[in-house]
Amino acid sequence: MLSRQDLHNLAMKTVGDSLKDNGFEFLTVNSKLKKDPQFVCLKDKKLHFFLVRASTYPNNPKSYDSVLASKLKKHAESYDAKAYFAGVGFASPINYQDPIIKDKPYVVNFNGWIQLD
Repeated sequence: MLSRQDLHNLAMKTVGDSLKDNGFEFLTVNSKLKKDPQFVCLKDKKLHFFLVRASTYPNNPKSYDSVLASKLKKHAESYDAKAYFAGVGFASPINYQDPIIKDKPYVVNFNGWIQLD
């Protein structure tokens, strides 16, 4: 089975690829669990902070800890930056309830990031 850190690393890759494809420049990347934000990026001369979380079925990847999100938003505001949440869901392709096994296929549920208001 994949560890929580393995799942987090997959989520980081998914979100990082999306940020790169959308023209963000990486200033800081932190892939340690619970070390926030995971990405500090620059785009159009503006700072952007990203909180990345991995989840597995049946958890909703769009759900986030509102207290943590509020702390990140406050931190971002102190740098005149925008804050975002990027949740990435993973599941086994054969049966979503099966564990995700290392070096085996998996399904990704990622629909971009959500700006924290």
